[in-house]
This record gives sequence, C-alpha cells and structure tokens, in this order.
Amino acid sequence: MAKTLNADQYVAIEWLSRPNKGGKTYEEIADICGVHFNTIGNWRKDPVFDAELKRAIVRNNSDRLPELIESLAEIAMRDGNAAMAKLALQVNGMLTDKVEVETKDSGTVDVDALRARILAAKGAESQDSVH
Repeated sequence: MAKTLNADQYVAIEWLSRPNKGGKTYEEIADICGVHFNTIGNWRKDPVFDAELKRAIVRNNSDRLPELIESLAEIAMRDGNAAMAKLALQVNGMLTDKVEVETKDSGTVDVDALRARILAAKGAESQDSVH
C-alpha cells in the first residue's frame, strides 16, 4: 500500500515550495502545521514527501523557468563558466550524453580484402619514403 501524506504535510509542502519558503522560517511553517520544527526536517527525509515537494516546486516556479534558462547562457558567457555552458546546451537539446553510432557494415569482414588494403597502404608508404 502506497504511503499517503496527511493534511499538515501538504500545508508544509505548500510553504516549502514557494520561493524563499514564502518568507517563513522552518519554525513558522511548523507552527502553521501544528508540529515541532524537527518534524519538518524528518518529513524532508521521507521520499514520498520529498517527491511531492519537488512536484510542488516545479508547479510553483514553472512560470520563471524561461528566465532561469536564459540566465544559464548569460552566466556561462559572463563568467566563462563551462559547467553553466554545458547545462545551457543540454537544456536546449544541443548537447547530450548519449552517443549514437550508426554502421553500414553488413557484419561480415572480408579479411583477405583488408589485408590487401593494408599491404597496399604499406607499399605506398615505403614508395613515399624512397622519394
């Protein structure tokens, strides 16, 4: 059975997901929820709470995402920050960690033809060294 969050946890998530925690401290958020401030810290360690908090952060800040992406490029250029440049390129789909290699080989290798090409290349190399 999947763990569900209670109403106090959802209230905490709403405050924690706001920029600068909505101007509240952890202690103030705990008071609003009616729990000890250490409880907020314990909730933050819970994977279910953490996942919901991350979703709320995205929901609450999605309108600022274009600004963030634009600032990545500005920081990269202004500071010469390679990590920021890489991130800006990745976010825009221009740089990926995935490398695709396409071959047109049928899967069989003509060893005799390959040997002949190697010998021909060696012969041409020795001809060049004589001249």
